[in-house]
Amino acid sequence: MIKAFLLIFEPVHSWDVVARSQRSLAFVFVTFLLPMVVLSSAAEGFGLVYWGKFRVNAEIQSLRKFTPAEAVVYEVMQAMLYILVVFVAARILKSLGETFHGRHTHTQAFKTIAYGLSPLFVLRLFDAFPSVAPWMSWWATWSVGVVLCMAVLYQGVPRVMMPDLPHAFGLYLMNSLLVVLITGLARGVTGGYLAGKFKPVEHLISSIAERLPF
Repeated sequence: MIKAFLLIFEPVHSWDVVARSQRSLAFVFVTFLLPMVVLSSAAEGFGLVYWGKFRVNAEIQSLRKFTPAEAVVYEVMQAMLYILVVFVAARILKSLGETFHGRHTHTQAFKTIAYGLSPLFVLRLFDAFPSVAPWMSWWATWSVGVVLCMAVLYQGVPRVMMPDLPHAFGLYLMNSLLVVLITGLARGVTGGYLAGKFKPVEHLISSIAERLPF
């Protein structure tokens, strides 16, 4: 979490440290990405149980509180979704780099995306709180988070991916569009579920939760 704030407020120095480090993909995943995802999911899960979420059905607004089992199942699935987002975005970033005549490793691409998306996970902490306008709240945290991600990646892409100077901005721009698209789709799916828009998914999560011993 501290690293995420440093990337936001001191991006140049923080990215230089990341670029110089020889950390493996597995190390970054276990010590940085996974804790960030787990912390943001745990915070939201607590909010779902303690405060609940407002929903609007047939123009009638109601507050739904989740059971601990439902919150656990949903947050585990959401955590897996965001981890998948990072891996997919990293794979696409590596492919984009090759179209700009660069040779990049999976580790470089993964580090860029994992650290670059950290502001999004920080903003997800605010998803723990209920809102009388749920869609506005969810999209507000995402939009602010993704703008911060783009600002952070502006310093990160050239330092970690090390593209040729003429191609650096093009790679950054394509990567930013990628981040907006993929994270926006993920946000639409999770927000739609919490708003009660995906009844089959809701029934699936409820059926799994019923089998848990708590």
